[in-house]
Amino acid sequence: KLQASGGGLVQAGDSLRLSCTASGLTGSSVTVGWFRQSPGKEREFIAAIRRFGGSAYYADSVKGRFTIVKDNAKNTMYLQMNGLKTEDTAVYYCAAAHGLIASTVRDRGRYAYWGQGTQVTVSS
Repeated sequence: KLQASGGGLVQAGDSLRLSCTASGLTGSSVTVGWFRQSPGKEREFIAAIRRFGGSAYYADSVKGRFTIVKDNAKNTMYLQMNGLKTEDTAVYYCAAAHGLIASTVRDRGRYAYWGQGTQVTVSS
């Protein structure tokens, strides 16, 4: 089970940190990712990281602004979002999957477990 939180209303240029707490996920091959969806658009990949070891992956649209951080002791993953833009407005979802490789971490269809989503609204 995944629980996302931390969304809110901020102004352009502000920062926000989203949290995703995972329970019941075991195994060394777990990858945890963030996706977002805005009205009328498909759910898109934002970032992902392997729960144990491995590199982080980012969408080009957020690279350099967003950072994915994990705290395995707390079973929590964070998405630190800096320099927010109005186009970052969306519902953000955390997700988890087993056995992903670098070429598949961006594929939302590969993620079997999803959190409920948290709204992020960036005003100009």
